[in-house]
Amino acid sequence: MTTKDMVKITLNLVVVYVIGGLIMAFVYAKTSPIMFIKAKEEKEAALKLMMPEADKIVSIGSWEPHEKHAEYYAARKCGEKKTLSVTDEKTGAVTEEVECIDPRDIGYIVETFGKGYASYIQLLASVNKDFIVQKISVLHHGETPGLGDEIGKDYFQNQFKGKGIDDLVVIKGETSDKIAAITGATISSRAVTEDGVRNGVIMLKEKLSGEVAQ
Repeated sequence: MTTKDMVKITLNLVVVYVIGGLIMAFVYAKTSPIMFIKAKEEKEAALKLMMPEADKIVSIGSWEPHEKHAEYYAARKCGEKKTLSVTDEKTGAVTEEVECIDPRDIGYIVETFGKGYASYIQLLASVNKDFIVQKISVLHHGETPGLGDEIGKDYFQNQFKGKGIDDLVVIKGETSDKIAAITGATISSRAVTEDGVRNGVIMLKEKLSGEVAQ
């Protein structure tokens, strides 16, 4: 193979890589806004399920568990709801918006992360004003199928309702006042319970009540 042939092959490879990179950049530019909107809609729907009795859920702060951006929210009940007609200045279209009058906090929701066996587990946990857990939800994870992925099952998540900070501890075996570990997936169980939910509730209590949890 001559030097000329080698240069030609190299140039062809460079052109292929450049074109491939441009195509990937174009696809990403087109799809990333759609993915962002979809992720936002899914998160809003998940937040509503965490405390369905709330009239509105608003972000009140952020924190960084495991150096990952996460938010926490106030779940609010309106003292009164007033329907307003709003006209779009550009299109003239009229839509109805609900104004929440005299809202009061009925609880809080925290987004948190726990370091599992095979992934960081993204979670939501809702608490009442006494910081007692009402519900948890696993948003995303990459735990082992058939073992760690049991964290998404109702039988595991239903244990969290009514638990305070001191109760958010994993126990191997049966327990009525703590959280029973998933058989063969203690690391995933602790990631959700102690690293994720418990640390999230501790953060909420310290931020919102000024009380340092022990």
